[in-house]
Amino acid sequence: MYDPLRAKAKVALYTAAAFVTGLGIAAGLGWTDVSVAFPALNEQPQLSEEAVRPALDLSEAFVNVAEVVTPAVVRIEARRPAQVASQGAQQEMPELFRRFFGPEVPDGELQPQPQVGGGSGFIISADGYILTNDHVVSGSDQVLVYLPDGRYFPARIVGADPFTDVAVIKVEVSEELPHLAFGDSEVVRVGEWVLAVGNPGFGGGSQLDYTVTAGIVSARGRGLRLLDRELGRDPRTAELAGFAIEDFIQTDAVINPGNSGGPMVDLQGRVIGINSAIASATGFYQGYGFAIPVNLARRVMEDLVEYGHVKRPMLGVQMQGVAPEDAELYGLPSVAGALVQEVTADGPAARAGIRAQDVIVAVEGQSVGYPSQLQQRIAQFHPGDRVEVTLYRERRPMDIDVQLGEAPINDLAPVTTRSEVVAEQRLGIHVEPISVENAQRYRFDEPGGVVITNVQRASAAERRGLAIGHKILAINDEEVESPEDVRDALDDVEAGEIVSFRVVHPAGRGPQIVNVRMPQ
Repeated sequence: MYDPLRAKAKVALYTAAAFVTGLGIAAGLGWTDVSVAFPALNEQPQLSEEAVRPALDLSEAFVNVAEVVTPAVVRIEARRPAQVASQGAQQEMPELFRRFFGPEVPDGELQPQPQVGGGSGFIISADGYILTNDHVVSGSDQVLVYLPDGRYFPARIVGADPFTDVAVIKVEVSEELPHLAFGDSEVVRVGEWVLAVGNPGFGGGSQLDYTVTAGIVSARGRGLRLLDRELGRDPRTAELAGFAIEDFIQTDAVINPGNSGGPMVDLQGRVIGINSAIASATGFYQGYGFAIPVNLARRVMEDLVEYGHVKRPMLGVQMQGVAPEDAELYGLPSVAGALVQEVTADGPAARAGIRAQDVIVAVEGQSVGYPSQLQQRIAQFHPGDRVEVTLYRERRPMDIDVQLGEAPINDLAPVTTRSEVVAEQRLGIHVEPISVENAQRYRFDEPGGVVITNVQRASAAERRGLAIGHKILAINDEEVESPEDVRDALDDVEAGEIVSFRVVHPAGRGPQIVNVRMPQ
């Protein structure tokens, strides 16, 4: 019997099969290809090399300078101890320094964590001396230096000077290190191209190795009173804040906290300054940055290396800048100089005969345009040196011979940054027995053994991956069953030796080996 529904289904089936077969044939013949016409891309230069040769040469100069300078620029990680980094101490910490050492310790935290700061520095000698900022390492009990090749070494703070924001640290290495050459900040001109180099990094890794920014020298002799204000907030230095020397080089090259302490270099790769203060409301770049002139930094460095502190010469005057009215009244040849407001009784200036209302215009023949420049001129000498001071008095120039004294800037109460610690705390861990309570807290099947219950920020343990909740199975292949076993295993480990931990985490898959170098 003829079934019309079945007949229609067969027709539809045959039609679909024929359509699919037709598509396959058409595809094989290329009939279904859709032709897309991509626009022709022009890769030819729009200008000849000759037309932009000056810019290309400048760009190549930047590249060459960066290649020479960056191998000597290091990342510095500085840890402030927990007892100094308590909430009370944090509140007393100057704002400029607080930017570099992180947030406050939370209230009620069982074990206050050290605060970790950092910045950049640059190697100045083949045997491992490094220049950086005072605020990068100030108050630290542990300083690590990360070299460009990925290695890191503990560093010793040779000396630091909060009155210029200059510090010297040193690493002990067996080979010679790449190091930078010094320029002359006195000959730096406004409008000159400079590069600001840093090695900020973060998190103990090398995810952000270098920053190289370019700009011009915008101004010289900037006295921002940044150091003066910060020193004034510290009761130990408040009365000595006037000894701060601020004669910054201003630049529009980007300077942020991470590259503070790094070098500012000229187009021949010579250091002309140390990247330092940031004058902004946020602490980050807002169009201008500042660097400590290298001539001043070099003089400070010499004292820090030789004595461990700065022997700052002192003239013994209070002064202010010269205004047009002052220049007219005192018969000055230009609106420049340092107007003496007060002379320290029985100080070097007083003994030499300098008086209030004298205007100092030169030291040893080098002109003085403003008070901070006079400070820097004097700082180039040593206590006891005799210098010739040129000044105007009663509208006439005269020269006075002054024997410099020594500024009382080293009579500061020391900051205690070290305390006795048990063996495991040298690595930055705290351990406890796995009691019934700890077994529940850290999700172990049963009590017994030792668990890490705290890991300090920026400690050797944290950098290598030891974490809260790790059960320590063995140290240097010796099984561990109690906190006393941990201390016994670590007590005889010398600084620089590598400790091998075998640990397991309840959320992990099997034991894990973590090798940690014992810090200084």
